[in-house]
Amino acid sequence: MPRTIRVAHSPDSDDAFMFYALAEGRIDTGELRYVHELQDIESLNQRAMRGELEVTAVSIHAYAYLADRYALLPHGSSMGDRYGPRLVAREPLTRADVRGKRIAIPGPLTTAYLALKLYEPDFVAVPTRFDEIEDAVVRGDVDLGLLIHEGQLTFADRGLHLVADMGEWWFQETGLPLPLGGNVIRKDLGPELIRTISHHLRESIAYGLEHRARALDHAMQYARGLERERADTFVGMYVNDWTLDYGERGRRAVRELLDRGARSGIISTPVQVEFVDD
Repeated sequence: MPRTIRVAHSPDSDDAFMFYALAEGRIDTGELRYVHELQDIESLNQRAMRGELEVTAVSIHAYAYLADRYALLPHGSSMGDRYGPRLVAREPLTRADVRGKRIAIPGPLTTAYLALKLYEPDFVAVPTRFDEIEDAVVRGDVDLGLLIHEGQLTFADRGLHLVADMGEWWFQETGLPLPLGGNVIRKDLGPELIRTISHHLRESIAYGLEHRARALDHAMQYARGLERERADTFVGMYVNDWTLDYGERGRRAVRELLDRGARSGIISTPVQVEFVDD
């Protein structure tokens, strides 16, 4: 009997693009059968905290609390190279204006929240579903919103103003890309099975990049109203060479982000980062 492996990821176009080949049976997975579970990233973070899933996308921030049970796969990262979550408001604001404000965030375990806390520690966080943050800002329920996923490209359509791009701010601070999300795998699966799964997932990403039009066709069902050109732009932001492998610079970025989070007290203890091929 084939063994079933649950692979969980967000219902958005970049993750759908990444897992297209796996979901559509485009690669040979031998005795393994992959079942996809789609949920928003904060829900996946919480499920990983409970150890429910064999393989899942998580926020790099959340990994700080998962490192005892999960290892980071060397591929599958969402890396913001001078771009990332965007802090927006109804009117132009400066960095100093952010202090003390009510800000809609996509979840306390998201990397977006960690980056924002490093950028400005003093604000009132209002956890909000990621796809409802723009509306909350437009209605005036909050002073600002921290946008992830496609909202990073659409906020100006709603008349909102960019206050800060967390990826650009992080680059100015460190010279590194901002590691937003990654794929983790449960360590108790054992080295041999972990290597096999890792190989299949990397194959899926490579297949999507090599068959971009078909993978984008698949991803469009999760594009939340984006026209194809804009969806293609969004996918290109987060599925690229960084996704095939973090490389030395990407791994350094993960460690630097989590180290800064721990030093600032946002993360409760130092994190021993473990990549599968380390």
